[in-house]
Amino acid sequence: MKSYKKELYFNTPTRRAFINITKEVEKCVKESGIKEGLCLVNAMHITASVFINDDESGLHKDFENWLEKLAPEKPYSQYHHNTFENNADAHLKRTIMGREVVIAITDGKLDFGPWEQIFYGEFDGKRNKRVLVKIIGE
Repeated sequence: MKSYKKELYFNTPTRRAFINITKEVEKCVKESGIKEGLCLVNAMHITASVFINDDESGLHKDFENWLEKLAPEKPYSQYHHNTFENNADAHLKRTIMGREVVIAITDGKLDFGPWEQIFYGEFDGKRNKRVLVKIIGE
């Protein structure tokens, strides 16, 4: 069995963002040379997420609105966590959107359903963060 590891780095200019990282992950699969296996894509920060969904701007706005209703950024005083950093809402949003995804690799390609794409979700941006891509297989 072979394995491959690569880290992707992000520093968004905004506090929150959704970035389609499908092409970067596909490049990793190609670099790995693995034809049959599994690809883990994992946000390595507790205020960021990796998830799979449709690349449709209206849906992304719906995510933003929904997440803000569930865990509003302000007032900061509503959260016990907000003593050093005012990012409790980002921790909660990450929990809702998930930490990682695992995608099957079949015949050297990510095995997606219709419209599926991989996204990096940032909920407390404006600083360096990383995503781990780990691929195992033959």
